[in-house]
Amino acid sequence: MARPLRWTGQRGWQKSGRTRHTARKGEDGAMDNMMMIGLSQQQVLRRAMDITANNIANVSTAGFKAEQLLVEADPYTRARAEDGPARLNYVAEWGMGRDFSQGSLEQTGRPLDVAITGDGFFTIDTPQGERFTRDGRFSMDAAGTLTSANGAPVLGEGGAPITIDPEAGPVTILANGEVSQDGLVAGRIAITRFEDNGLLSKIGDNLYTAPEDAPRELALEPVIRQGFVESSNVRPIMEITSMMEVSRAYSSVTRMLQQADELSRKAIERLGRPG
Repeated sequence: MARPLRWTGQRGWQKSGRTRHTARKGEDGAMDNMMMIGLSQQQVLRRAMDITANNIANVSTAGFKAEQLLVEADPYTRARAEDGPARLNYVAEWGMGRDFSQGSLEQTGRPLDVAITGDGFFTIDTPQGERFTRDGRFSMDAAGTLTSANGAPVLGEGGAPITIDPEAGPVTILANGEVSQDGLVAGRIAITRFEDNGLLSKIGDNLYTAPEDAPRELALEPVIRQGFVESSNVRPIMEITSMMEVSRAYSSVTRMLQQADELSRKAIERLGRPG
């Protein structure tokens, strides 16, 4: 049974590789079921702690979306005694859930900072192909090209980078993404919307990639705010609470393993005594 999400609003699912921890009777016979269950729980808890720590580390990252580990417990069969099933399953990492809900808008006053209100992503041109982000901290390079925070060109609706004249005065970006200077339109920022955000894969630097066949469309009427950036939607108090819960669970499992090991040791000592 998958762990339910607590988030509200728009959600996307990124399903990572399954990490099922299993044991076969006779293959790993030296380790009993309790030890295997405990160790598999510890591995999942470590992964959950890593994700929570990453969320906290990105509280101040523009456009960052909070993540949560999805855990599948006892997906097939229950652990039993010697007459139980041959294959035992304990704890599995079912996938990654990503909260794509709107982050709050922070006013910066910078003319090239923009934030999306609603669904969609800025489209960025990289050597590896198109990438997508909610981070609207844009700049202008020496050639006048509008670039992302990572220095990659920001694409317009025609699929070409948007070029600004450094000498043509202030830049105006309208709500529909139209970029203009002194009354002349330089381009219109492309906002790409996906039918299923769960198809997006995170690749680092606050960027996402999508399969070539992922259904998508350009937003016809986007809502963009100039002079604002979208903040991370991580809720620090919830993340700290989650970290404490994971830490307590890990300690509990560790104590269980220590008790199981002690019980096993005493049993061996007692059985080894001459009768």
